[in-house]
Amino acid sequence: MHTLEQLRSGALAGVTRLTMRCGLTEFPREIYTLADSLEILDLSGNALRALPDDLHRLHKLRIIFCSDNLFEELPVALGACASLTMVGFKANRIRHVPAAALPAALRWLVLTDNAIEELPAELGERPQLQKLMLAGNCLRELPASMARLHKLELLRIACNQLTALPDWLLALPRLTWLAYAGNPLCATWEDTLVHTPSAAIPWSALTLRDKLGEGASGIIYRADWRQDSGTSGNIGNSGTSASTAPIRPVAVKIFRAAMTSDGSPLSEMAACLGAGAHPNLIPVLGHVANHPDASHALLMALIDPAFHNLAGPPSLDSCTRDCYAADKRFDLASALAIARAIASVAAQLHRHGILHGDLYAHNILHDEHGQTLLGDFGAASFYDAAGPQADAMQTLEVRAFGNLLEELLDRCDAVPLALRTLQAACQQGQPRFADITEKLDNPF
Repeated sequence: MHTLEQLRSGALAGVTRLTMRCGLTEFPREIYTLADSLEILDLSGNALRALPDDLHRLHKLRIIFCSDNLFEELPVALGACASLTMVGFKANRIRHVPAAALPAALRWLVLTDNAIEELPAELGERPQLQKLMLAGNCLRELPASMARLHKLELLRIACNQLTALPDWLLALPRLTWLAYAGNPLCATWEDTLVHTPSAAIPWSALTLRDKLGEGASGIIYRADWRQDSGTSGNIGNSGTSASTAPIRPVAVKIFRAAMTSDGSPLSEMAACLGAGAHPNLIPVLGHVANHPDASHALLMALIDPAFHNLAGPPSLDSCTRDCYAADKRFDLASALAIARAIASVAAQLHRHGILHGDLYAHNILHDEHGQTLLGDFGAASFYDAAGPQADAMQTLEVRAFGNLLEELLDRCDAVPLALRTLQAACQQGQPRFADITEKLDNPF
């Protein structure tokens, strides 16, 4: 974090990244003194409403963040910045996106949680666009020009007002990660899944312990579950007093009410309930009833701390691809075990009409014994598994699986040609998960 005093004193001369959160109501002109070095500018969490028309003077600026400000229009000044590839204006008040505000080299655009009703047709004239995040707006349709975005890989359009997904969208050649839950087109499935019968665990039966983790959609705590006779879904404890009732260590995920970059936490909850039981999914034990703040929460099995994430999430530079530790290696048997597990889970999800939407290594947990769990349903969406778009939905997820398989195989020695052939086919979206699991069972 930097201050105005540092900027004005010259103490920041030569910096490539500037972060200022100090209640700014106007763009500090002193930032121009950094024009020959500044590449990343983060002015999030201020009270800005506009950017200066001469922003292009920051001729090396590649990335700008202005989230959590007071913008009502995406500033036109952005469009004149020749080096600008990433624009992030999450959680403002933006209603209008002028075509002139879209930089020619735009690769990554984040407009989550605004009030946008329409996108300019010129969006389809940004051929480098790879990642587009529009969840939590008021869009009723997408411009048909987006059919020309042949490099678009990740799209978040959850929680808008879309009544259908255009066929051209699902035909985009590189679209891999898609989230569209929370739109009218999903209402029937989401309502059904949210009300899927599950054990109701009273909040009073839980004692929260330490925090295990925190994500965009909620916080996960370790908890003690007192399985006495007052707990719905309790097995065999009738008549047991509270003081002697069995205590089971569990995990409790308490969902936030706020919008995430992927969509609504309620959509994630619906997907968790609808996914069903699988040995490579974290077991959902039920939903929490009577939370004191009326928050939604799920009770889940407690995962052994030996599990860890397979990789880290994408970086600003990698954009859509995960980041692995430099020394991360797998023996071929372990890599195949992970791939088989994820293919098997994906096959089940698609039988249930669920698109995970975020099939990434950073959402996969594994341990030294080769056990694998797929988590994080925050980007999951629902579709008619017998409908006309079902095959296209699986194509997207197969591409994501192909990328995962590539990352695993790249960290193995002596990879058989048959596995590289399968990887390439998956990245083209060709096989179905049923075929993939069969091929992985007989890879040689």
